[in-house]
Amino acid sequence: MSEIKNLQPQIVWKNFHALTQVPRPSGHLAKVQQFLLDWAAEKGIEAFKDNGENIVMRKPATFGMENRKTVVMQAHMDMVPQKLAESNHNFEIDPIQAYIDGEWVKAKGTTLGADNGLGVAAILAVLEDEKLEHGPLEALITADEETCMYGVNHLAADTLTGDILLNIDNETMGEFIVGSAGGVNVTATMEYKPVEVDSADIAVKVAISGLRGGHSGLEICENRANANKLMARFLQMAIRECEARLATWSGGNMRNAIPRESVAVVTIPADSIDDLKELVEDCKQMFAEEFRGVEEGLVIMVEQVELPVLQVPEDIQDNLVNAVLASHDGVLRNIPSMPHIVETSSNLAIVNLTPESAEILILARSSSESMMDYVTTMLESCFNMVGMKVEYGGRYGAWQPNFDSEITECMVKVYKDLFDEDAVVQVVHAGLECSLIGEVYPKMDLVSFGPTMRSPHTPDERCNIPSVDKFWTFLKELLRQIPVKK
Repeated sequence: MSEIKNLQPQIVWKNFHALTQVPRPSGHLAKVQQFLLDWAAEKGIEAFKDNGENIVMRKPATFGMENRKTVVMQAHMDMVPQKLAESNHNFEIDPIQAYIDGEWVKAKGTTLGADNGLGVAAILAVLEDEKLEHGPLEALITADEETCMYGVNHLAADTLTGDILLNIDNETMGEFIVGSAGGVNVTATMEYKPVEVDSADIAVKVAISGLRGGHSGLEICENRANANKLMARFLQMAIRECEARLATWSGGNMRNAIPRESVAVVTIPADSIDDLKELVEDCKQMFAEEFRGVEEGLVIMVEQVELPVLQVPEDIQDNLVNAVLASHDGVLRNIPSMPHIVETSSNLAIVNLTPESAEILILARSSSESMMDYVTTMLESCFNMVGMKVEYGGRYGAWQPNFDSEITECMVKVYKDLFDEDAVVQVVHAGLECSLIGEVYPKMDLVSFGPTMRSPHTPDERCNIPSVDKFWTFLKELLRQIPVKK
């Protein structure tokens, strides 16, 4: 694991390695906040924690470059905690076990945290490198971006003085992002009176696993399977064909991650066990065929378990399964004027059903406010029809693109001069903090970029090593060429 400290550029990778040793899942950031403050104190860099739990750092300009525009380098400190079913990793106390695999850095059985640890590591590298030439610098390392964008939602208008924001949270080197989708959390809940299980029945646990999952913004367009949707299809058939009754159902654990696993416990008449096992095999073959070439690791397991005491009432069970089946999941439509970019989507992320209550959590995204209203109303209507209460939270607007951005024009030129390649300027369906920062600082010129990463929000998350070196070369030259403040 320590070998990643010796990768080039070493000043970036050693900081990333240090971050992998500090537990920092969303919602548990005290350790990484203290790490960042201690790091700044050791380097003699001004730093403080603001009222939004963000860490802010400042570095004065190189001599002779005081007249340049002030640059805010921004990344988020939290990471998505996803792991393989067989992993015993505890994200709140265990370090990430990173390793080198060819041209990639990966993690053993968990997310790597390159999203957005590489962005944070690059910021720390800039702040500590005394050889760089740059104008006035600020760093904004934000809290809980992955769950609710808490940090930027509580960013004060007088915290930053910068003219330019460099958000280092994009996943493809050579892409400069100038717009992103907005999002909203949709939560449907219901409580009901449980019923007793027939003591003559048996209980079985059915588990769907081995799916790829993925980032619900960046990879929602790749036709990956949603474990909760597959489980709903199986349950409907099991209810119809095997007289199954639903006791519990749990699938997914993060709103912004496509669910990779879903587990349900059902009760059935004892003489239906062979029929249920046959149905499992039929579904396994059917799903494998439907997702051939996309989900090669799909697994459906069934095992007999201890008979529970209580289960979901039959009419409620049928309604809930039907609601999950009917709920929209995936891409709703692409941007009409940019048909290669997703405009509106929803991710049926989490299902938690007990004998007494049901909770379904969805993240809807759109770069259009009216389409955001449309998809959320669609979801609300679906769950209202079965008697569920629907609430919204954490809504943030889209970051509307500015194709006349001065800093983006500068970046395109620097990239071309350095690598003799044309950069791509575009918008993405992922939600970036730029939208909320731009609301607080409307005159700030915003752009997002970063080294190449793949499969964020999954245990297959990985960072391309050569791209980090290329990114560092570009970032250093970009800071040297930041425009003069007029």
